[in-house]
Amino acid sequence: MQRARHGALDSLQRAAAMPLRVPTLALFALLIPLAAPVLAQSPASAPAEVERAGSLQERQSPEETGRLLRAQVLLARARFSPGEIDGVEGSNQARALRGFQAARDLPETGELDADTWKALNADDAPVLVEHALTDEDLGGPYVDVPDGMMAKSELDRLGYASAWEALGERFHASPDLLRFLNPRVEPRAGNRMRVPNVRDLPPLGTAARVVVSESAATLTLFDAQDRLMAQFPVTSGSEHDPLPIGEWRIEAVVHDPTYHYNPELFHSAPASDRKATLQPGPNNPVGPIWIDLSKPHYGIHGTPEPRDVGKTASNGCVRLTNWDALIVAEAVEVGTPVIMRQ
Repeated sequence: MQRARHGALDSLQRAAAMPLRVPTLALFALLIPLAAPVLAQSPASAPAEVERAGSLQERQSPEETGRLLRAQVLLARARFSPGEIDGVEGSNQARALRGFQAARDLPETGELDADTWKALNADDAPVLVEHALTDEDLGGPYVDVPDGMMAKSELDRLGYASAWEALGERFHASPDLLRFLNPRVEPRAGNRMRVPNVRDLPPLGTAARVVVSESAATLTLFDAQDRLMAQFPVTSGSEHDPLPIGEWRIEAVVHDPTYHYNPELFHSAPASDRKATLQPGPNNPVGPIWIDLSKPHYGIHGTPEPRDVGKTASNGCVRLTNWDALIVAEAVEVGTPVIMRQ
């Protein structure tokens, strides 16, 4: 069982290093020899959550996971966010590909064709890097996060539910993917893990305007010369709470916000709910950032459910993954125009 799993991981690594039969650098040459020390740090028996990491293998071959993992990491590094990196083809990857292709005057297919691979592979940085875990990475102490707003309002902080959730946000990735890349590795300070190479990218600079497209499900930043700086997948609006089409401006950027819950503003709120204040944390309903807009009650923010971004409805606001919301917050300022269009 474990021999098969390690063989699958090696196949994934080879696939991530050599997409579409295009010769590339051996991206994992530094990682593979270190596999034995990594595993030696693991406990005698793997936690149940690690054993569930076979879900990716069940859905597709390790070669396909490696190919898609490589594309998603390179898109994120190029500032065309695929949302949660998971090594699985989906709508957010297609959105990122279309944006990347448009920015490079390629046909906007949303597919990984030969010309798109050539453009992506201009970035020859490793797709995965080995990282020594720190206490900051692990994001404790952990919280048993309840479902209802009233129950959440009783917590002192809406922190991470687990180390795997914290690491997923830290490295912009699905916890399942991180488990798959690191079989039998315990998430503990000092242990080493293979993680997507998406941290420590240079800052974007200051955006001159923000454009949110409801039909494309994207948020795009442009500079003062009207050049595209970055694109992110978003959830924006619903049938009951549509996106407020028009031009607005940023009124404030609030880090680690409290959330003031008013059930009267939510058509689906339970009748027993009352007004409440939810404390800060990554599992706060708006995540670690609230970008307040000139339209009352509307903002741009994060979410405790990154896998749902671009795939579900919102209450009219613009919702990103927590890490993408933080990137946007660094690039905007009070007064930045926000154009919302269909």
